[in-house]
Amino acid sequence: MPDGSIRADASSMLEGARKGRGATSNPPVRFDRLALEAFDDGWQTLEDAFAELPPLPTTLTRDAARSAISWNSSPDIGFDRAVNPYRGCEHGCVYCYARPSHAYLGLSPGLDFETKLLFKPDVGALLEKELRKPGYVPRPIALGSNTDPYQPIERRMKLTRTILEVLERFGHPVTIVTKSAGVLRDRDILQRLAERRLVRVCLSVTTLDPKLARILEPRAATPERRLAALRALADAGIPTALLAAPMIPAVNDMELERILERGAACGVTRAGYVLLRLPLEIAGLFEDWLREHMPDRAEKVLSLVRQTRGGRVYDSDFAQRMSGTGPYADMLATRFRIAARRLGLEKRDGSELDCSQFSAPLLPGEGRQLDLF
Repeated sequence: MPDGSIRADASSMLEGARKGRGATSNPPVRFDRLALEAFDDGWQTLEDAFAELPPLPTTLTRDAARSAISWNSSPDIGFDRAVNPYRGCEHGCVYCYARPSHAYLGLSPGLDFETKLLFKPDVGALLEKELRKPGYVPRPIALGSNTDPYQPIERRMKLTRTILEVLERFGHPVTIVTKSAGVLRDRDILQRLAERRLVRVCLSVTTLDPKLARILEPRAATPERRLAALRALADAGIPTALLAAPMIPAVNDMELERILERGAACGVTRAGYVLLRLPLEIAGLFEDWLREHMPDRAEKVLSLVRQTRGGRVYDSDFAQRMSGTGPYADMLATRFRIAARRLGLEKRDGSELDCSQFSAPLLPGEGRQLDLF
């Protein structure tokens, strides 16, 4: 057997579905000049070692970030600033557009993204410092723009709650996007923010099929728990939204109307959708996932994806990266528009969040000093 074939076969032994994980592989970091490759020495040592792939544990590393707010000027995104207390996400959604960002840390966008997580222990203090800067102009801060603020480790770390406490003190508006029913833990803060028109919470529902959800997004809350969370939030007077995302051709796109109907029944007041995005390493990760879990329809899915991206698997152009182009993409957009109008879920501009209440609270001792004058 040629040397190259031996290397390819040995490398494939290291790949495959792992319990509780979304990605089936760990591609190399795109910035690295060198890459390690498994090699069988002819004694079948690799085959024996990886006959049954062991579960992968989650590890946490402190992130020595110097700022809390990240800024963007993308014309197709409805916010210009965000706070992300975590890098990487244990939910393990195979399609997650944030996966390529792990390469900037020297980690793989594959299994590393969902197992090697970074957390920002000082995110609350950093955020407060930035909000106090002279000339800061408030606009809604997005939580969950990159990785989920309520992923499983938040139960212990409570960094998202710390962020909300800071924003409440400053009277600063915030939007939240999550796949976790864990958002209900902070219902007390969210209710107070809602009374001041300072918050909107959006839950992402990709599918109503629990079996599909388990392999698509293995450590996220079940679809029914997410819908129950939407109902609980709406009943508490907290403005809610539903995001049917991503819509994956021939995988979950047939569920679009049913997802919106369930959301409307739970009290959601607005909705949105996003077509599957496959930038950088996600294209290969998603194809590996498809061939592992849906080998019978993999070619059909990939063909439809290319039809929405001008013959490629992805096009990053701002004008169409969220919705795609071509007949299939147009049909999906029409289906969403008709269903949203029928259910009263037409998307609005979000201007109802109130930025006028923003005010930096006095620091200890400031009030007493002013009383002297």
